[in-house]
Amino acid sequence: MVEQTAAVAQPVTQLHVSKSRSLDANPWWAQGLIYLILIGAGLITLLPMINVWAISFSEAHEIYKNPMMLWPKSFTLEPYKYIFNTQVLLKAFGITTFVTVVGTFLNLIFTATGAYGLSKTHIPGHRFLLWLVIIPMLFGAGLIPMYILLKNIGLLNSIWVLIIPQLVAPFNLILMRNFFWSIPESLEESAKIDGASDMRVLWSIILPLSKPVIATVGLFYAVGHWNDFFSGLFFISDNSKWPLQMVLRSIIIDFNMLNMGTQNTNTLNDSSHLVVQPENIKAATIIFAIVPILIVYPFLQKYFVKGIMLGSVKG
Repeated sequence: MVEQTAAVAQPVTQLHVSKSRSLDANPWWAQGLIYLILIGAGLITLLPMINVWAISFSEAHEIYKNPMMLWPKSFTLEPYKYIFNTQVLLKAFGITTFVTVVGTFLNLIFTATGAYGLSKTHIPGHRFLLWLVIIPMLFGAGLIPMYILLKNIGLLNSIWVLIIPQLVAPFNLILMRNFFWSIPESLEESAKIDGASDMRVLWSIILPLSKPVIATVGLFYAVGHWNDFFSGLFFISDNSKWPLQMVLRSIIIDFNMLNMGTQNTNTLNDSSHLVVQPENIKAATIIFAIVPILIVYPFLQKYFVKGIMLGSVKG
């Protein structure tokens, strides 16, 4: 297994070395231009987030004086106190956290078992099953058939409508299947000679060797669940079951605070005690929604490139 992994990883290493050498072969001015373009692209990406972060920690009167601030003016935590006192937002956060954790766990179970089966090319009908996975990735059924199906099976206005229709993503399934395919069959044959079943081989041998692709696919699913907006928009009409992204949309577009607590609404409407502005609330809510994913990503980043490259090279 070690030799096979090294053999698979070798082209990736050579690819990085080749790119590095090709970059070093450029003249100094070309390298400087490349770095300037990359730094500029990074700043364009980061500046809006920094601006939102600064607004979320600034007092209300400073927002209109310096709308493009990159550092908090007259630092305050009142916007965050406001959103943490709103029951609707905290409930939506709990729903989204449940969907992300449980949904990602179920995603990995169904994707891993499906990918392991499809990695066995000797199974009769293997190519037909593989095409059944690829075709939905190219041609979707559409929103209306999906709505009718979910209505007939009673999933509308249920939290499970945010999980079950997205149990297996074809792209992630193929990515994991290619990774499993790269593992030598001799390992499985040795385990089966010792009496291990297919599920025991998958659980005890394949999955421990597949941490990079599991972390990568898990991150894909987790980010997808956390940022899922359309499922809540089309399939959940009961606002008490809205995920975080739907509540965030309601705050940013409509600034609908009527369901977020009478006391807080009165605080906003009373101009004589104006502590926070709608812009503060919007900015603090955006930061509140993106921080959990930003915290998770660094722990999985070391597996990310390896999982993508080894899962996509073969196939």
